[in-house]
Amino acid sequence: LLFLQRVLLLVASDVDALCACKILQALFQCDHVQYTLVPVSGWQELETAFLEHKDQFKYFILINCGANVDLLEILQPEEDTFFFVCDSHRPINVVNVYNDTQIKLLVKQDDDLDVPAYDDIFRDEEDEEEDSENESDGSEPSEKRRRFEEEVIERTMKRRQRREWEARRREILFDYEQYEYHGTSSAMVMFDLAWIMSKDLNDMLWWAIVGLTDQWVQDKITQMKYVTDIGILQRHVSRHNHRNEDEENSLSIDCMRIAFEYDLRLALYQHWSLYESLCNTSYTSASLKLWSVQGQKRLQEFLADMGLPLKQVKQKFNSMDISLKENLREMIEESANKFGMKDLRVQTFSIHFGFKNKFSASDIVYATTSLMENIEKEGPETTNFIKALDSLSRGNLDKLHQGLDLAKKQLRAIQQTVASCICTNLVISQGPFLYCSLMEGTPDVKLFSKPVSLCLLSKYLLKSFVCSTKNKRCKLLPLVMAAPMDVEQGTVIMVGIPPETESSDKKNFFGRAFEKAAESTNSRTLHNHFEMSIIELKTEDRSKFLDALISLLS
Repeated sequence: LLFLQRVLLLVASDVDALCACKILQALFQCDHVQYTLVPVSGWQELETAFLEHKDQFKYFILINCGANVDLLEILQPEEDTFFFVCDSHRPINVVNVYNDTQIKLLVKQDDDLDVPAYDDIFRDEEDEEEDSENESDGSEPSEKRRRFEEEVIERTMKRRQRREWEARRREILFDYEQYEYHGTSSAMVMFDLAWIMSKDLNDMLWWAIVGLTDQWVQDKITQMKYVTDIGILQRHVSRHNHRNEDEENSLSIDCMRIAFEYDLRLALYQHWSLYESLCNTSYTSASLKLWSVQGQKRLQEFLADMGLPLKQVKQKFNSMDISLKENLREMIEESANKFGMKDLRVQTFSIHFGFKNKFSASDIVYATTSLMENIEKEGPETTNFIKALDSLSRGNLDKLHQGLDLAKKQLRAIQQTVASCICTNLVISQGPFLYCSLMEGTPDVKLFSKPVSLCLLSKYLLKSFVCSTKNKRCKLLPLVMAAPMDVEQGTVIMVGIPPETESSDKKNFFGRAFEKAAESTNSRTLHNHFEMSIIELKTEDRSKFLDALISLLS
C-alpha cells in the first residue's frame, strides 16, 4: 500500500490515539515505511500541519481526528492526496463515508455506523433550467397555451418534490448528526489490522488493551461495549500468553506477560496506599460521600468492617502485610457490597515486566494522560506528547513512574475540587441542565484548562452531585462545566456531559447545541477540539451564550 511513499501521521492528544500510533509505528518499522509524526491537539493544528506538509506528502493518516467533519471541505486538498482516517468519533461525516476516492475510513467491520442511505442525502443536480419554449409558428394558439400550462404544472410539481426531498434530507441529517458518541477504540482497530496481516505482537496487544481502557476510564463507551471488547481482547491474550507455567524460563528478566483479571475499581491502588486510592477514586468517593463528615465516618466504618488496621491501609500498598494482601480483593468486595458499592470489581488486564513490575491497564491510562496534560512547562508544546508516547514503551519505566506521580496529583486535585464545589453549592440547576463554573484563583484551576482533565473533573463532579442531591429531577440532568482558559485573552473552556444514569448510552447532544447557541447569539467561540462538546468562549459572552443554551434545550 504505502511502501514507496513517505507518510504523514497526524495524531490527536488522547491515550487511545497514542496507543493506535504505537501499533502503527511498529507495523511501519516491520515494513520499512518512512513516516513523519505530527501531534495535533485540535482543528487549527490539524489544518496548519496539513498546509505545511501538503507539498511533500501525498498520503496522510489521521488518528482519532477527522472523521466527524467534511475533511475535503476543510482542507481543500489536491486530487492526488489521500487520507486514511482511523477515528473513534461518531457520527462519521456522510461525505467522508461516501467519498471512496480520497478518503479511506478504517473501521471495524461489525461497527454499526447507522449512516443514512446515499439517495436520501445526495441527488444528481437535475437540469433545473427552464426548458425554453420552442414555439413552432404553425400550431394553433390554443394548442400553445395548453402545452404551456402543462409545462407550468410539471415544473411546479418538480419544485415541490425537490422542496419535500430537501426537508426530508434536513430531518435525516439532523437525526444522524444530533448526538456525538464513540465507536470502537482506534488502538483496537489498528491491532485488528496487525492481526489480519499476521504481524500482531504482545506489545501491540497491550497497547490495544490500554486504548480500550482509556475509553472506559474517560467514560466514552457503555459498560456493554466495554465488556464485549474485553471479551474480544481476552481471546487474543490467551493466544499470546499461554506459556507453559512450569517451563524454567517462563519468567525471564526481560519477558512481558499479560493476564486477564477481575480487579478492584480503585485508581492506582497498587502504586499508592489503599486509603489514598479509596479517597481519590470517583466511584468510592461518590458512593461514600467523602466530602462530608458523615462520609468520612462511613469510610472508617468501611475499613473497620474489612478488619484492616489503619496503619496498614495508610502505608504504601507494596509495604502492606502479605497476609493481608492475599485475599484483599475478596475482603474489600464483601464489605463494599454491604456499603452499597456493588460494582467495585471490574474486568481488566494487567501486565508483568520481568519479576517485579506489575501494572494494570488503568494505571497506564492515568499515567499517560497526566504526562500529556502536564502543566509544568518543559520545552516546546510537543514535549508532553512525546513523553506520553514514550511512557507506553516498556523500556521507559522511569517515564511511566513519573506519570504515575503526576496522576496521583491530578486525582487529588480533582477530588478536592469536587468536594469544594459540592460543599459550597457551586453546582446550580439552570432548568434543562446543571451548571458549574470554576473561578480564577481556585486551587489547581490551571490543570482544568486542559480538556481531558476538565472532562474527568466534570464526570466525577456529576457522579458525586447525583449521590449528594435529594432533588430527583436534578439526578437526571446533564452538566455544563466552565473553567478559565486563558486569563490574558479572557477566555473560558466549557464542556457538556450527558446525564449520569445507569442505562446511559453515553451519547452527547451538547456539540450541536453549543454550535446553535453560539450562532444565535453571535458569541465569540472557538470550536477547536476534536470532541464537539468542548468549546472555548470569550468570558464576557458567557451569560448570553448560557441564556441561549437554556432556551434552546428547554
